[in-house]
Amino acid sequence: MAANRLVQLQQALDQRATQHLLRTPVTLQRYCGRLLVVAGQSFLNFSGNDYLGLATAPEVLQAVAEGAHQFGAGSTGSPLVTGQHQVHQTLCDTLCDWLGFEQVMLFSSGFAANQTMLQTLAQKGDTLLLDKLSHASLIDGALHSKAGFKRFAHNNIPALQALLSQTEQALVVTEGVFSMDGDSPDLGEMLRQCQQHQAALLLDDAHGLGVLGPEGKGTAAKQGIEPADIFCSMANFGKALGVGGAFIGGSKTVIEYLTQFGRHYIYSTALSPALCAGVIKSIALCRRQSWRRDKLHSNIALFRRLAADLPLLNSESAIQGLVLGSSERALAVSQQLKQDGIWLSAIRPPTVPQGSARLRITLSAQHSAEDIHQLVQQLRQLV
Repeated sequence: MAANRLVQLQQALDQRATQHLLRTPVTLQRYCGRLLVVAGQSFLNFSGNDYLGLATAPEVLQAVAEGAHQFGAGSTGSPLVTGQHQVHQTLCDTLCDWLGFEQVMLFSSGFAANQTMLQTLAQKGDTLLLDKLSHASLIDGALHSKAGFKRFAHNNIPALQALLSQTEQALVVTEGVFSMDGDSPDLGEMLRQCQQHQAALLLDDAHGLGVLGPEGKGTAAKQGIEPADIFCSMANFGKALGVGGAFIGGSKTVIEYLTQFGRHYIYSTALSPALCAGVIKSIALCRRQSWRRDKLHSNIALFRRLAADLPLLNSESAIQGLVLGSSERALAVSQQLKQDGIWLSAIRPPTVPQGSARLRITLSAQHSAEDIHQLVQQLRQLV
């Protein structure tokens, strides 16, 4: 049986390779924000999620080092045993002060947080309504919950309204900024529909936190939505904040319930205390250094203006999608860009739908105008 299983596994790998879908991890020798060093060669980096350039901010690096010295590198246990240190509570208090939640809880990753949010809050008899382009962590969370599961057309309020009118005990799930298309939903209208049909609204704001709204409070704040109006929110620390880990925020009742019944939280080792110290410092910089967001949005506007003749998706965020269609073409263009000193990864199915393989361009506050001019010039020659 083991030999046959190995043959099956190899056949699946060979099929992916034939379809130009095989993925291989890339080892970075050095990360310098706008620059990467791979195999001894330096590249302009347009593939990271370090939107504000905080991953290499000296103050954040110093905070991580001091956090490790004071609290240890690892938490040594799950949060309900020995894993909750004072620095974890300080980070929770900082998040509540910044974002206006009654209570928050911490996770090692956004994937784990989303799984906890959906699997724990959705009960038998409920129906989860997810945007068609929801992240894999949300889809997996829905599939492994006890609730029913339906998807509505991307950012389509009438489609959501139709499902809500047919559904009792619904939980609506969306993202603040969609990770592959870079666009945002109309949260105000979604909230009105949820209130009309007595449905809960759950938000994944991984790519909105730090980037949008006053002090970088996120998509809901930018659109004038109060934290209490959203049943539960998730975001992580590995995007604009440049560190790692994630949190869920909400009312005291919701967070206490997730604490008691969320299996990912109960049975996982708590987030590194050193990383928590880094996140606290990163939040402080994010809140007071508005120039980082100003520079990012200036870079986005510059890119959109220069690349107006390219087939870009409609996005005003740091995520700019350039759909090329086939995986083979996306890989070829990505490889040619690397030869020209630009690191821009091809995104292929199953991450995006069939026929929509693309270059996922991500912009940062660290990019210079010259970097963006160089990128657009190379794209125009290749696409």
